Amino acid sequence: MNKNLKNACALSVLAIACLAARTLEVRAAGTETLRIEAPWARETAAGQRDGGGFMTIVNDGAADQLVGASSPASSEVQIHTVQIENGVMRMRELPGGIAVPAAGRVELKPGSLHIMFIKLNQPLKAGEQVPLTLKFRVAGEKTVRLEVRSVAMPPSAMPMATKEMK
Repeated sequence: MNKNLKNACALSVLAIACLAARTLEVRAAGTETLRIEAPWARETAAGQRDGGGFMTIVNDGAADQLVGASSPASSEVQIHTVQIENGVMRMRELPGGIAVPAAGRVELKPGSLHIMFIKLNQPLKAGEQVPLTLKFRVAGEKTVRLEVRSVAMPPSAMPMATKEMK
């Protein structure tokens, strides 16, 4: 193999290694710049099969996207929005997830964007906590615990503490 070809191969390998290292660095930085504030779930009635989860996603870094979620509390977890169709409010799954803008925030709240627990294993009871793993395109997985709150408690009376697990 001639010297020029060897040099070109060596530079190519070095360039690929640098790109791979930069990708890992961006992913690690994304994890640290994304936080979940005030995660909570609404208490459900006995026999109620589905439940809702809410929070604020704060992003101090580059744009990201919430692409999925899972929890041992239910068979399935979906990302939902609420739409008004012909005067009727309907919940719809967002299979593409939710964009989380760079240096921005997204609020998941009742009557709007939210997490939907499908086929709960048991009713959600006030005072308990529900583990939830959020899956982000850049930041990867982030596990939080949602505080289950009474349906009688108005959102304005709910504490704004951050509950996050590592």
